[in-house]
Amino acid sequence: MNAVYDPHAFAPFAVTVDLAVLTVRGGALHVLLIRRGQEPYAGAWALPGGFILPRESAETAARRELAEETGLAPELVEALHLEQLRTYSEPDRDPRMRVVSVAFTALVPDLPEPAATGGGDADRARWVPVDEAVGLAFDHAVILADARSRVGSKLEYTCLATAFCPPEFTLGELQAVYETVWGTALDRPNFRRKVLATPGFVEAVPGAARLTGGRGKPAALYRPGPATALHPPLLRPTEGHQR
Repeated sequence: MNAVYDPHAFAPFAVTVDLAVLTVRGGALHVLLIRRGQEPYAGAWALPGGFILPRESAETAARRELAEETGLAPELVEALHLEQLRTYSEPDRDPRMRVVSVAFTALVPDLPEPAATGGGDADRARWVPVDEAVGLAFDHAVILADARSRVGSKLEYTCLATAFCPPEFTLGELQAVYETVWGTALDRPNFRRKVLATPGFVEAVPGAARLTGGRGKPAALYRPGPATALHPPLLRPTEGHQR
């Protein structure tokens, strides 16, 4: 005889979303954080996120929470490319109850400052250098570390770096993304040669150029190409060796 399903045999739990939104500002990798206005962890900084509503998908909830808690324009949030990072399910990760979180990463060009006052259970939002994002609520330090590691790895074999750039960018700006995320200097001629030799990575913008400071002629502008993967990969330099 088949056992009858009994929903009361399972303890209730909630499902949330958390977002590691990363950008490059002033030569440093930044993450978008909110300051919690409610317990638990009132006053602590945390990643944006919250509970998934009964009729929402995880991605829909992630976009809603990001717009509510940071004040970023809804059309900007809707246009973000979200990528699921992983699921976090340690039994004691939330002191209120059993909570399983679906974490996302979003990589963006330098965005405006978020609203001075947050919404939902956030009372403030701001960009913070990743290296200074300490003492985060819940297990958000683990999520942020995982997001940073994932992004650094994906820069090697995907075209993800262009997501940090404006629609039109110089090769110097693209190189700065790699150097910032990887935390290492790259040889400029080698980097330029590898990028331009990779099919579909970038496309030149005909007749467009930008002054980048200092002397010399304006730098050519590029836009993302049609490729999504890098063949061959653009490998991260080993310690003590520049590429």
